[in-house]
Amino acid sequence: MSPVVEAILLGALQGLTEFLPVSSSGHLSLAQLLMGVREPSLTLSVVLHAGTLAATMLLVRERLMSLLRDGLRALPHPKRLTESEGGRDLLVVLLVSIPTGIIGLLSRSLVAELAESPLVLCIGFLTTAVLLISTRFAKVGDRAVPTYLGAVLIGVAQGIAVLPGISRSGTTIALALWLGVKPARAFELSMLMSIPPVLGAMALEARHVSERGAPEVVLIGAVVAFITGAAAMVLLRRVVIQNQFAWFAAWVLPVAVIAALQI
Repeated sequence: MSPVVEAILLGALQGLTEFLPVSSSGHLSLAQLLMGVREPSLTLSVVLHAGTLAATMLLVRERLMSLLRDGLRALPHPKRLTESEGGRDLLVVLLVSIPTGIIGLLSRSLVAELAESPLVLCIGFLTTAVLLISTRFAKVGDRAVPTYLGAVLIGVAQGIAVLPGISRSGTTIALALWLGVKPARAFELSMLMSIPPVLGAMALEARHVSERGAPEVVLIGAVVAFITGAAAMVLLRRVVIQNQFAWFAAWVLPVAVIAALQI
């Protein structure tokens, strides 16, 4: 497989599965098992993350700017964070990021080992499917943000979602819906919550980058990740708002079966 084709494939895989509730890490691990697709180099991995991060910031730019603006205004008086929409969003993102970061740092070596296990992949995909299907039974809420305890619980769940097969977006959106958050807000918050861990992962990976890689190949991968990621986010938002989130289980369940056949 040529480097360009591989960059396009990995970029599309990253862009689509990073946001759709189907687990990007699970799909990458399964692609490695089935097709011998190589794990992206550190350089390409960092740039692919940059592509999806740019797509995230573009699609939720209004909420992100509100979060940053109200957060800066509240610096002299942190209690004022609860008085504005952006401030409350910032509080939620901070509360989510703490347990997510702790779990992510402590489990890095373990996750690398588990990613090679078809059994773990199967269990992860099945977990995602159950979460997706469960949202059919969640009452449509009217909250703009979860409670502080709810935010911490979502953070723990987002941390656990580093396991291959468990979707980060699927987990965070499903929990937000169960905690009474409005569907549109559940989508927005899930995207905002993704920014700190993606930045953290990029920083950790960038520290170990030694090779530069072919600039044109890396750029192609980033562009593909950006375009497919933006398209996936638009689709995801529509599906969540229309209360059709559970239908993604129709994607995840067959993938779980495929993973099970590799055991």
